[in-house]
Amino acid sequence: MSVAQRALYKSVVLHFMRKKKKIAFGFFIGLITFLILAYISAWLIAPGSYAKAEIYNFNMPEDSLLKIIYKVKDENPDLNLNQEVRTPNGDYFELEEGRSDSKDYWHSIYFYYPDKNEIIFTWTRPKTKSSTSFAFVSINSGLTVGNWRTVNDSFWWWKNEPDKEEFEERILKKIIDKTKAQQRITPIGVDWLNELEFPQQSPLPH
Repeated sequence: MSVAQRALYKSVVLHFMRKKKKIAFGFFIGLITFLILAYISAWLIAPGSYAKAEIYNFNMPEDSLLKIIYKVKDENPDLNLNQEVRTPNGDYFELEEGRSDSKDYWHSIYFYYPDKNEIIFTWTRPKTKSSTSFAFVSINSGLTVGNWRTVNDSFWWWKNEPDKEEFEERILKKIIDKTKAQQRITPIGVDWLNELEFPQQSPLPH
């Protein structure tokens, strides 16, 4: 092979390699763009009445989980909302827990952070006969309802983490401590729960 042929061959090879790199880079950019658009779409059009709630799934019937939750509330009276709340017009009323009627899907439960004067809205709902979803939905600032902020309201997910981490430490962990000896739990979107020592095996109130 002559010097000219070798130079031509080298030029062709280099051109081909550059083209492959451009294709690979373009594919990578396209994939990242697709994932970002998919995340934005899922965040914007998530279906359901409580689409942005943080959900935790327990492998136990709802009535069993509710007994544990109310046991935790009994043992930690500071977490109970033991006072009336106000409407923006100044009228007083009580936030009622449970289901509004027999057709209601969600069993509402309220907690309270006395040091921050915040109301925590959660609910349970049967997932199957032997499993239950427990949702952390929203936080109301103060005792005048109407100042709710949804847990996963921010598009930038890291801005939602402080509220979820506080809830998991102050409330959820106490519930898990009651269940970990005999039950198994599968959290959705919560990494630190994997470190707990339990048996091995993630809108506004109406």
